[in-house]
Amino acid sequence: MRSSVPVFRRATAADIPQMSRVRLSVFENRLRDPARVTPRMYEDFLEKDGRGWIAQVDGVTVAFSYANRLDGSIWALFVDPAHEGKGLAKALLGLVTAWLFEQGFAEITLDTGAGTRADLFYARQGWTRDDAGAADVRYTLARPIP
Repeated sequence: MRSSVPVFRRATAADIPQMSRVRLSVFENRLRDPARVTPRMYEDFLEKDGRGWIAQVDGVTVAFSYANRLDGSIWALFVDPAHEGKGLAKALLGLVTAWLFEQGFAEITLDTGAGTRADLFYARQGWTRDDAGAADVRYTLARPIP
């Protein structure tokens, strides 16, 4: 019997093929050149440059996020379209921001496409929006004051 309850955990190198599948399944913020994001990039963010988390439902990775420990940014947050609207992105965002703040960053940044659902999502989560360019926007989140 399947539970369909999401399980969140740190990503490992063994998760990279499923994370790549999720990344390529999205309808917005699509990669113009999927070969541009290589397995090595995923590995570096897991082992050297940051940390990643996944959400699994019934043993299948359906969402993931990556934090960049070098500059205090979120490199990726993607949800399989079949699993959108279930709170997975919000939960992963909480994990990734908590970890970056634990690393000592006073502010976290991320870039996303202007006018996308991701653009609206981050605004609803309390992030501050700043236009980064014609097609992108930059969001920042300050460390909460205790």
